[in-house]
Amino acid sequence: MNKIISNYSRITTNTLSEMKKASEKIAMLTAYDYTLAKIVDRAGIDVILVGDSASNVMAGHETTVPITLDQMIYHSSSVVRGVERALVVVDLPFGTYQSNSKEALKSSIKIMKESGSHAIKLEGGIEVKSSIERILNAGIPVMGHLGLTPQSIYKFGTYSVRAKKNFEAEKLFNDAKLLQKLGCFAIVLEKIPAKLAKKISDELKIPVIGIGAGVDVDGQVLVLHDMLGMNTEFSPRFLRRYLDLNQEITKAVSEYAKDVKKSSFPNKKEQY
Repeated sequence: MNKIISNYSRITTNTLSEMKKASEKIAMLTAYDYTLAKIVDRAGIDVILVGDSASNVMAGHETTVPITLDQMIYHSSSVVRGVERALVVVDLPFGTYQSNSKEALKSSIKIMKESGSHAIKLEGGIEVKSSIERILNAGIPVMGHLGLTPQSIYKFGTYSVRAKKNFEAEKLFNDAKLLQKLGCFAIVLEKIPAKLAKKISDELKIPVIGIGAGVDVDGQVLVLHDMLGMNTEFSPRFLRRYLDLNQEITKAVSEYAKDVKKSSFPNKKEQY
């Protein structure tokens, strides 16, 4: 356990700021239910993201677009009940904040009140400026998200690396500075060149969390089901699988089925 987080029984937005100042890396993972959130929290993860990626890994949708605000509240409230230490951040889903700052505030208040989460995350830069301002004015912490923004997949039509061209890199850099100026407590940078991510992290005073953005940022985030090897269809370059749970779970379930079929489960010690 590093020297910063060992002093805190609960991670807050201020903790993350202190970690950046001390050059302590921030470990962030997704979770969508009580059981796994409890495990992730006890394992020492600093930030748990209740991501709209639940649309993919929990509901089987092709994109993050279909998931609703009420579904995000269900997942985030389940996670909060399992967490004692980590900061819990929840994605505002598609359609709940874009182009309407009043709707953005209404969505944020609803998700914070009904889930008990600690902060919200939303995608975009200058395009969502008014929404961020209104949410922050209500006292709700906001984490930004730039680079590959999955909610806009139909606009871009591809999951390829973002900001490779100079004009895109310049806009992303300016958007990152804007998010800090507005008052966001941290920013996620997804799937952008590592040099650009380093430049942004070095420039900003707020923490920068990367996913496919290289090592020279203030922390990393991955989707839990991806890094545990439960989801085998998704294999980007930035993903490191720490387990092969797909194989392990398949083996366990297969053995259980066989034992039931041949009446070796339950045995005499396993019955009353």
